[in-house]
Amino acid sequence: MRGKRAAQRQKPPVDVHPVGPGQESVWDYPRPPRAERVSRRARVVHGGVLVLDTDDVVRVLETSHPPTYYLPRAELRVPLLPAPRLTMCQWKGEACYVDLEVPGVAPLREAGWWYPQPGLRYPQLTDRVAVYAGRFDEVTLDGGPVTPQPGELYGGWITPDVVGPFKGGPGSEGW
Repeated sequence: MRGKRAAQRQKPPVDVHPVGPGQESVWDYPRPPRAERVSRRARVVHGGVLVLDTDDVVRVLETSHPPTYYLPRAELRVPLLPAPRLTMCQWKGEACYVDLEVPGVAPLREAGWWYPQPGLRYPQLTDRVAVYAGRFDEVTLDGGPVTPQPGELYGGWITPDVVGPFKGGPGSEGW
């Protein structure tokens, strides 16, 4: 089994960025992904409206991806509406996408997703939503700005404490 796991570990297709003090490399993250509670504060603002401010945060770590942060659905301060899109993750299960109704601005279509019945490895994701940082005016983690993961598919949050390169940009399709 050990050799099989080693063979499954993804090798970086490009040079990995050096890791500085207080940083993590996304190339050290596991596959399959790991979910874990973290002591961080996430804040989401759009159209001048505070959408969410919480320290009840779970992050998912997966090789080559910046962490994806899952936030409590019950703490959203704006309506969360079902979107027609569904996708499937081989580990976490079926993802349902959501639209957000922020007063005074156009609805945010497919602003995030959640797993109504997360895979058995991921009970921490129950009743949590992940949001695409790039769809909002402001997303911060511990007071610092979040940069969205490149590409349209992924929802990781890039912060100064993670280094890549990150899956999602041009040329990373095969990673």
